[in-house]
Amino acid sequence: MKICIVAEGCYPYVVGGVSSWIDSMIRSFPNIDFCILSIISDRDQSAKFAYEFPDNVTEVYEAYLNDFDWGKKPKHGRRTKLNEKQYRALRSVVLDSEVDWDTLFDMFQSQKIAIDDLLMGADFLKIVKECYDMKYFHIVFSDFLWTMRSIYLPLFLIMKTNLPKADMYHCVSTGYAGLLGCIAQHKYGQGLVVSEHGIYTREREEEIIKASWVAGIYKNIWIDQFRKMSRVAYERADKVTCLYSHAKELQMELGCPENRITITPNGINLERFADLPGKNAEDEGFINIGAVLRITPIKDVKTMIRAFAYAKETVPNIKLWLMGPMEEDEQYAKECFELVEALKVKDVIFTGRINVREYLGRMDFTILTSISEGMPLTILESYAARKPVIATDVGNCRELIYGGGQDECGTAGILTHIMNITEIAQAIIDLAKSEELRLKMGECGYNRVSGFYRIEQMKQTYSEIYKDVGTKYGGVWLASYTMVDERR
Repeated sequence: MKICIVAEGCYPYVVGGVSSWIDSMIRSFPNIDFCILSIISDRDQSAKFAYEFPDNVTEVYEAYLNDFDWGKKPKHGRRTKLNEKQYRALRSVVLDSEVDWDTLFDMFQSQKIAIDDLLMGADFLKIVKECYDMKYFHIVFSDFLWTMRSIYLPLFLIMKTNLPKADMYHCVSTGYAGLLGCIAQHKYGQGLVVSEHGIYTREREEEIIKASWVAGIYKNIWIDQFRKMSRVAYERADKVTCLYSHAKELQMELGCPENRITITPNGINLERFADLPGKNAEDEGFINIGAVLRITPIKDVKTMIRAFAYAKETVPNIKLWLMGPMEEDEQYAKECFELVEALKVKDVIFTGRINVREYLGRMDFTILTSISEGMPLTILESYAARKPVIATDVGNCRELIYGGGQDECGTAGILTHIMNITEIAQAIIDLAKSEELRLKMGECGYNRVSGFYRIEQMKQTYSEIYKDVGTKYGGVWLASYTMVDERR
């Protein structure tokens, strides 16, 4: 059996978060062959892998959101004209009216459409003009036209992607990844699983609302584009997974049928965090605070640094360890370095990429100040090491800290509001001052992760999902986690 993992902007190019989950999933099913179809920005990023692949990864394919137009070029300056069915399908997606995705998939997979030609041609212009007259006549048409071209360029490039053939497609988000899964399902007649760690549409909404590169009504146009892509993935997936109950509610609000959704919490290998090395001479006299994260704006490292600086005025012997890669947003990392210097705060260490096992045992507690999360693996890893957590109230962090009524393990950390420097600083002070509180909360966290978030539990859930989807398409799921196809 071969499963194709379809991922956008993460594995195998970026370390941590969803990438770590994908790597863990692949290693959890050593008897299944996996291929990777990864969506990246352009060919400059090609093959710059951050992971060593396990033996059961057989191929890695790439799709690009910005690329050369390899399509058929018009002769003698004449533009390619769509037939009536193709024109109606293109109109349906632009106007978001009963979208004929199947015709669009067939049209772009035929490799006979030149995207530059299509975007600059009379058909696309006519459809955009109709959309403009219906909804956006109060803005400048030329700006609107070029915005629509910029929106549909990555969509059309994705729909032209050469797709590997597999027995099942597992998309690790909706959006462009989910769309590729839908195309593969349509083209090859195989099963489709969609897993969301964060809710893709909501995350894109947050990014666009805050973005400076798009303004006014154009924000809404971009958001609508992501909604329609997510909707088709929800409509066509055989199974949709999410990490916790509130995420399921959000998926249903965005159009996913309830009977397709399965809640599948993340799981970790507890044995990996047994017998961790403890503190050394460098740590003597310090309370170590660990932050395992990528140095990026979504992790809101600047708020963490400011809160640490305030807390250090009250508890001078605290040390902040920022443990994770800095290459993803070098400008933001530079601003974080400059903030540390401007605040003149001591004992802030940027380690870069690390093996978390080498550091986590040295920490007294960990901290996460993200403005968006799903179910952070770093919290589960902290609990596995019996370390309490300070976290912002995003994603499933509240349930991870308090239990959400599902257990009687107790409180495993302190929850704060996002970007609230005062609250976060006070949480740091409270944990730093009380070893008894740290030990008590750390034990609560360990009990929670060992009871509800083990890798064995996650593997069993996905084994059942793969079995259900595989048998629907003619396969027989064997005890050894291999698939034979009864149609062959």
